[in-house]
Amino acid sequence: MWPVLQIALDLMHLKRSVEIAHESVDGGVDWIEVGTPLIKSEGAESIRVLRREFPDRKIVADTKTMDVGSFEVEIAAKAGADVITVMGLADDSTISEAVMAARKYGAEVMIDLLNVPDRERRAKEVEKLGVSYICMHMGIDQQMRGEEPPVNILKNIVKSVSIPVAVAGGITAEKAGEYVKAGASIIIVGGGIIKTEKITEAAKTVKKSMSGKDVQRTDLARKYNEEDLFEAFSRVSTCNISDAFHKHGVMIGIVPHIASGQKMVGRALTVQTCNGDWAKPVEAIDRAKKGDVIVIDVGGAPVAVWGELASESARIMGVVGVVIDGAVRDIDDIKAMQFPAFSRSVAPNAGEPKGYGGIGIEITVGSQTVRTGDWIIGDESGVIVVPKEQAVEVANRSLDVKERENRTREEIRRGSTLSKVNELEKWEPVR
Repeated sequence: MWPVLQIALDLMHLKRSVEIAHESVDGGVDWIEVGTPLIKSEGAESIRVLRREFPDRKIVADTKTMDVGSFEVEIAAKAGADVITVMGLADDSTISEAVMAARKYGAEVMIDLLNVPDRERRAKEVEKLGVSYICMHMGIDQQMRGEEPPVNILKNIVKSVSIPVAVAGGITAEKAGEYVKAGASIIIVGGGIIKTEKITEAAKTVKKSMSGKDVQRTDLARKYNEEDLFEAFSRVSTCNISDAFHKHGVMIGIVPHIASGQKMVGRALTVQTCNGDWAKPVEAIDRAKKGDVIVIDVGGAPVAVWGELASESARIMGVVGVVIDGAVRDIDDIKAMQFPAFSRSVAPNAGEPKGYGGIGIEITVGSQTVRTGDWIIGDESGVIVVPKEQAVEVANRSLDVKERENRTREEIRRGSTLSKVNELEKWEPVR
């Protein structure tokens, strides 16, 4: 029977989960996981509903139990779960109680090794306690830092135990086959299926990969690292980033002067100057690296410190855009050369090059702190700064926001509405 494909329904809404599960089963999914978010939002009823909908499929309740193992296994098993997850970090007594309760109700226990320091050792220990499955799990928050399940550790766990081993955490279609070759019996896929418009096709592609066949690469659910940040931020909008970054980083009052569809992505080179003094902004062009965005703090002053000649010079040097908390001029010429410019205001009058201020220092632009090396992303919706230390995580979370919208968009196209998809009335705060 191995390997099997398990879909993780890590969703908030039961109705949507049922629809996605049906489409995934049509694509060859073998086991259906009632994800932790779904259990928390809809309760044990979500297990019951999916049990009734799929009587011929194994139902996994991802309870992530840490205590009172017997009681939580009883609840899930009575609701129809075949497999219940217990954390590897739980006390041995919790795991033993869970196993005994599972046997009583005809279910099985899967141990989740999320955040276990020594996964190989713990896998051996819990097997002796009578569990049926081991899951090497790379959590979503870990994935957002660009991490992937380590194949070598998976291989060692498979060698260390005699029970089936599952693998979960950011698995894409092209990676599924690799984990099967490493010995995984259960491939658990969440976002790589549930975030697509075509659920059935996505499931078929994963199954194809699991059978050892090559599949076409897709960027869906891919996680990016430091070296890939330009590509990652180029794939998302400032709106996606704002949602993922909890509304942080948005430069207030800074508006775009760009062509339709144009975008700006690069690292900041900071400049501080005063009203009308364009010396430091222009000198920064000579210091800029290819791919930089020059970010200028003028304190919102009304006399322009940047224009067409500065833009032409910057463009030739490889600078990809300019952001000014102040005024810019020659907008028509700047747009004509398609050089991305963002500013607080536009004015025809420029000042004089006096040389006040500095380059490469911490500044404030649009009420946001900006340092040289931070990531600057701008489009027709505005401009946003992402601190360099958080860039990898924010980029991956932004892509997750964008990808989850794909499924919502598909459901709207099928005749639903945004309110119905999200069941807004049901989930409004209780007052």
